[in-house]
Parts: sequence; structure tokens; C-alpha cells
Amino acid sequence: MILPKTKIEEDCLGRGQYVIGIDEAGRGPLAGPVVASAVLIFPETISAEVDFDRELIRDSKTLSEKQRDEIYEHINNNPNLFQIGVGEVSHLMIDKVNILNATFLAMRLAVDELLTKIFQDEKLSKIINRENLCLLVDGNRKIPKINLEQKVFAKGDRDFFSIAAASICAKVRRDRMMRKFHEEFPEYCLDQHKGYGTKLHYEKIKKFGPCRIHRRSFNLGLES
Repeated sequence: MILPKTKIEEDCLGRGQYVIGIDEAGRGPLAGPVVASAVLIFPETISAEVDFDRELIRDSKTLSEKQRDEIYEHINNNPNLFQIGVGEVSHLMIDKVNILNATFLAMRLAVDELLTKIFQDEKLSKIINRENLCLLVDGNRKIPKINLEQKVFAKGDRDFFSIAAASICAKVRRDRMMRKFHEEFPEYCLDQHKGYGTKLHYEKIKKFGPCRIHRRSFNLGLES
């Protein structure tokens, strides 16, 4: 098991910069939204003095659903250690602008929500501003149309603590949305595959046709 490192966060914090990790969930599925999360961390977050299991903050794909839910609640309920912003972009917008642009939009929305929280907080707004923020983004391209320092990392969710935290938050938020959609469309078993292109999902699409949350710009396996 590979655990993410905190060195880049420690280096930034040591220079007076605050780090926001950014990742998304839902680029590949055939149905539902793409969700991005932006997670701000503090010096205390990576301090050995703080008592929580850091090994659970790692690439969300290496965690069970129960583990992801537990660490998400920890992140969400400890604003002195983490601040979170989330951006959601619907299947309709994905079809309109394509999945790459929709992903960037979700990331911008996540950052915007997080910045609003920071700048509306009297304590945080005194120590954090646009000039001392650095975004660590999972992927190989910077987020366009965002006026903040950015560093991009392939496999960032595996290698960097703040991005791993964002990967968990995005995954949990999207999975919860897909379980809600399952209540509306139980015949597609969305609670099991969360909209990804599994054998079961393709079989259900073939049997029932696409429902309103399917991405029409994706290959839904109906050609044959």
C-alpha cells in the first residue's frame, strides 16, 4: 500500500503558503454528475500532535466504502484541520461542454465554494489570501480560468496528502448522489456500480434504455 506524502504541503506551509488539494470523481461513468472537491489543510493537519489515523487519508480507490465515509466525516467535522469546497456538474452540462471542460468547471466551483468559506470567516480571512494559496491538482493540466498558483501531478491522489483528502471527499459526495438516484431509478442498480460502465450497467441500459441522468455523449452500448 502506497501512502501519500506530506512533504510538499510542509514545504509550502513553511514558506507561508496554504495548500488546497483538488481532485474529482466521476469522469468515466455513463451516468450522473462529475464532482470535484477542494480541501484546504493547515499546519496542524499534518502535525504528529493531532490524533487521527493519517493512513486512512490516501487514494480513495484503495479504501472501502465504510473507510471513505468515516474519513469524510472526520474531514467534514474538523474545520480547524480541514476546510472543504465541493463542485458538482450535471450530466446535461457534461453532454454540452464535454467531460474535460465539465471537470474543470467542477474544480472551479469547488475552489469558489472553498474561497467563499475562507473569506467569510473572520479568523481565516486574516491569514489566508489569494497570494498565499497554492493549488495542488490531480492530473496533467492546470485548471483554466482560475487566477491562483497551481501545481499539477499525475497520480496526485496516490502521492500527496491534500489531494488524497480531496479524492475521498469527491468520491463520497458523488457516491451519495448516485445512491439517491438509485431510489429514483432502481432498475439500473446505480447503488452498486455508481454509474460506471460495468457489465451489469450495460445490461440494464440495453434492457430499459437510458434514463434522464445518462450521458448521451458517452457510448452507452446501444449501437449493436
